[in-house]
Amino acid sequence: MALPWSHCWRWATGSTRTSLLETICCFNGGSATSLLRGTGTATGSGNEGLSSRTVHTTSLGNSILTRHTSRLLYPTPKPCYCKRIHSDAKLEDPFTLAQKDLNNLYDDIKKELFVSKSELKSICDYYFDGKGKAFRPMIVVLMARACNSHSSRDGDLLPGQRSIAMISEMIHTASLVHDDVIDGSDKRRGKTTINEVWGERKAILAGDFILSAASVALARIGNNTVVSVLSQVTEDLVRGEFMQLGSKENEEERFKHYLDKTFKKTASLIANSCKAVSILVNSDPEVHEIAFQYGRNVGIAFQLVDDVLDFTACASQLGKPSATDLKLGLATGPVLFACQQFPELQGMIMRRFSSSGDVARAWQYVQESEGVDQTNYLAQHYCQEAIRQISLLRPSLERDALISLTQMVLTRDK
Repeated sequence: MALPWSHCWRWATGSTRTSLLETICCFNGGSATSLLRGTGTATGSGNEGLSSRTVHTTSLGNSILTRHTSRLLYPTPKPCYCKRIHSDAKLEDPFTLAQKDLNNLYDDIKKELFVSKSELKSICDYYFDGKGKAFRPMIVVLMARACNSHSSRDGDLLPGQRSIAMISEMIHTASLVHDDVIDGSDKRRGKTTINEVWGERKAILAGDFILSAASVALARIGNNTVVSVLSQVTEDLVRGEFMQLGSKENEEERFKHYLDKTFKKTASLIANSCKAVSILVNSDPEVHEIAFQYGRNVGIAFQLVDDVLDFTACASQLGKPSATDLKLGLATGPVLFACQQFPELQGMIMRRFSSSGDVARAWQYVQESEGVDQTNYLAQHYCQEAIRQISLLRPSLERDALISLTQMVLTRDK
C-alpha cells in the first residue's frame, strides 16, 4: 500500500540569480550531500521514486558551492510534492521496534563505568539515568538489523553490534560533558549540568573517563576495521570543536564551514557507528557506504533542526535555555540564511555577537527573515537523501523504520 505524497516547500526568489539555498541543494542537479562531499557524481536511481540525475563536481573548495554569487531575494514558498520511498510493509515506530535491543542499555553502560570511588561513579552515572532519548543507539540497532536482513542473517544482533550501540551513547555523553564545560552551560536535559554540580575540573575528568571506558569496550569487539572507523569519531569531535571557534568572511565559505563543522560535531558519530555495525555483518563496501551516508545525512538534518529549535522552541521544551547559540557567538543555519536578507548580520557574525545588543538584533533579524524556513527545508533535503540511501537495502521492518525516523527528525520539537 503506497503512502500519500508528502508536502514540502521549494523557494522561488522571483529572480534568475541563484540563492544560497538553491546552490547548496542544487535544485536542478544532485543531492546536497554529494555536492558537499565535493567529488564524483551524484546520481539518483530511477526505480526509487527520485528522478535520475547526475552532477559533476570537483574538490570541495572549487565545488558548485563556490561557483555562484548569491543573494536571497525574499523568497516565497511554492508547494511541491516529494514521494516517500518505502516498501509495501507498514512503517514501524522506530523506538518501539528498537526497544528490545535497547533494554538494559543504561545498566550495561553503568557496568562499563564501574569504579570503587563513589564520587566518580555518581558523576559518570549522572546522565545515564535512563531518561535520555537514546536516539543514537536506536539508529545503530535499527541499522544493524537492516544490514543483517540485507545480508540474509536473522536472529539476535551480533554482540559487537549491540556494543557499538552502547559505545555510541557513551561517546555522545562524554562529548556533552565536555561541551558544557567549554560553553559554561548550566542546564542539560532539563537538569543542572555536571560542571555546575561538581565543578569544571571533575566534569572534564568524568568526560575523559567515560570516553576511556568506551575505548576499552571498543577494543573488546576485536575488529580492527571497526576500531579504526569509530576512532575517527573522536578526532572529528575535536576538529569540529576547533572549527566552531572560527568563522569565514565569505558567505558561501562560511556555510561550507558550518556544514563541515556540523558533520564533525554531530553526524560523524551517527555515520561511523552505522558503518561499524554494517562492517560486522557484511563485507561489501557498498553496504558500508549506504550505512555511512544514511547516518551522515540524518545526523546533519538532526543538527539543522536543533539549530532551528534554538530560535523556535521555549527553554522548557529544549531542556536548556533558548538562543544559546547566539549567546555563545555561534552563527548557525537560520542566521546564515538570514544574513542573505539582512547584510547587517555580517559584522555581528564576524565579531561573534559580542557587542551590546547584537544578540537581540540578530534574533529579531532571524525572526523577520526566511532563515528558519530555509534551514528546515535544507534539513528536509538531507532527510530525502538519507531515504534514498537506505532504500538501496533490501526491504525489512527495520529499514522502513529508518525511513520513518527521518520524518520524526524533521518534526521533533525538542
